[in-house]
Amino acid sequence: MSVARYRSVVLDCPDPRSLAEFYAAVGGGTPQVEDDDWVVLEVPDGPRLAFQRAEGLAPPEWPRSDRNSQQFHIDFDAGSTWEEIDAAHEKVLALGARPLDLEDREKKDFQVYADPAGHPFCLCRIERS
Repeated sequence: MSVARYRSVVLDCPDPRSLAEFYAAVGGGTPQVEDDDWVVLEVPDGPRLAFQRAEGLAPPEWPRSDRNSQQFHIDFDAGSTWEEIDAAHEKVLALGARPLDLEDREKKDFQVYADPAGHPFCLCRIERS
């Protein structure tokens, strides 16, 4: 038996509303603004994400393991073909994402980006059976 039920993943960021809007555009859902410091996004068929104001946030540095490492990242299923991944790539760039690692995608089946606040996330190619 579990101790508690999953509630949400919370991302610290300088602007909760804009980061929630970014992830809503990527994964769906509508941001629910509770106040200037806290915004919640219920992702359809996905996790509940919350965004908390953190002034002076030092974003993670990818791929570091010594200090200021990524700590965690979010994976998105962006389709089963590279054409779908390429289309998703263009869309996340237009939304303000920054590429971190686009190398060897055929071997890894994912590409790594930073969201507008600097948190890493991946667009993953998921083969369908």
